[in-house]
Amino acid sequence: MRRLGHHRIHGKTGGVGTKGMVAKLSIGVIVLLICTLSLLFSFNIGGNPEPSRPSKINVEELWESADSGGWRPSSAPRSDWPPPTKETNGYLRVRCNGGLNQQRSAICNAVLAARIMNATLVLPELDANSFWHDDSGFQGIYDVEHFIETLKYDVKIVGKIPDVHKNGKTKKIKAFQIRPPRDAPIDWYLTTALKAMKEHSAIYLTPFSHRLAEEIDNAEYQRLRCRVNYHALRFKPHIMKLSESIVDKLRSQGHFMSIHLRFEMDMLAFAGCFDIFNPEEQKILRKYRKENFAEKRLIYNERRAIGKCPLTPEEVGLILRAMRFDNSTRIYLAAGELFGGERFMKPFRTLFPRLDNHSSVDPSEELSANSQGLIGSAVDYMVCLLSDIFMPTYDGPSNFANNLLGHRLYYGFRTTIRPDRKALAPIFIAREKGKTAGFEEAVRRVMLKTNFGGPHKRVSPESFYTNSWPECFCQMNPKKSSDKCPPDNVVEILESRLESVDPTSQTNSTVTGLER
Repeated sequence: MRRLGHHRIHGKTGGVGTKGMVAKLSIGVIVLLICTLSLLFSFNIGGNPEPSRPSKINVEELWESADSGGWRPSSAPRSDWPPPTKETNGYLRVRCNGGLNQQRSAICNAVLAARIMNATLVLPELDANSFWHDDSGFQGIYDVEHFIETLKYDVKIVGKIPDVHKNGKTKKIKAFQIRPPRDAPIDWYLTTALKAMKEHSAIYLTPFSHRLAEEIDNAEYQRLRCRVNYHALRFKPHIMKLSESIVDKLRSQGHFMSIHLRFEMDMLAFAGCFDIFNPEEQKILRKYRKENFAEKRLIYNERRAIGKCPLTPEEVGLILRAMRFDNSTRIYLAAGELFGGERFMKPFRTLFPRLDNHSSVDPSEELSANSQGLIGSAVDYMVCLLSDIFMPTYDGPSNFANNLLGHRLYYGFRTTIRPDRKALAPIFIAREKGKTAGFEEAVRRVMLKTNFGGPHKRVSPESFYTNSWPECFCQMNPKKSSDKCPPDNVVEILESRLESVDPTSQTNSTVTGLER
């Protein structure tokens, strides 16, 4: 049985348990408390070593999947889930803005919004201008027929709004444009949006990033999001083939780890982490921030101390070394252009020389031409999903790392290493001031308190897309009836219900609306 980091640490109380502390002088308790609160538990205080306990991370175990605790992924409906009606309330168009994974979350929300309103979903539009400057579109990235077929029990989907033919005349339906509020509740869709849809026959929601509340007290709605995210949204065959080829090459020499090295201009500017750069680089970051983000007073030392700065490449390497990964570890880097260039990568490369990215593993013409676009991001996503271990260096709402953490959890509790930047900050700061004694032990203690990919309770600000447990998981022998796995013939049940509503089947009537 594999481990969860916090289970492992609880199981080794050593000499600092309650009984041991009773025999200690009160000053020992105070020192322990101070050390815990300051997170500098490995350094000397007043010249005396603080009470310690052995910390151990078994690297060989980390190459395996985490302990499932008897849970398995399941997003099929578990209660009455009627199929979409033959006649819906109208058409829903959405424009998904942002990068690939922000768009991915928006697509999940669009399907759920269509279900809530009993609407026909028009294939979501992917914004080509706001982030990637890539016009691949939904049909250039995702397997459209698979998307429609997978969701046929949930929503009707068409490629475009069809013309209305009446009395020998053809009329085009123009969707009424609405800017939905951020994190809009279900009630907004059942009132404002639905009223406009019934009035105009179609509505166009734009922009559509974070436009439906994430936390919804309806497990079936949340499971629909999982069906979209982890089953319906499959990349086109050539992207899947390219990704699998890279994974095969990486794994031909043994295990490999993937790291999302988020040390890029947009994230550094957003976080306000400027001071480690030279004056010219700081000028570039400040200009980018002014042009793209709201004005806000940000002080680097304060931001870093609370874990708001992305980890530097060197810090990533130091964490892995402290965890006892050796320099033969093969690492796949998923990242855009690293800001600051080689001088930031050199210390990392010295610690871990076997570094690759999709261009070095597969320098194909397609990837070379699209390395910073949606295709390059899609390949990085799949390689990170299939890697033995995944490590994000900066996770946030609806981004690459966030969605991958959730997908790997759903994909079989695959190991993730999630550095606690806030807990690690004082340790790194102390090291920079010359306090190197006990550094690696301190890092290990922090990392032992993190979750390595097993089931765990979702606590704000953790996103549903990062952790869909327990809604999208089930148990064969549950303690609660709500956690029971659906019957093995659930697909047959859904198919029977769909045929009773529309014997012609949805797929044949929707694919024709697509430009192929």
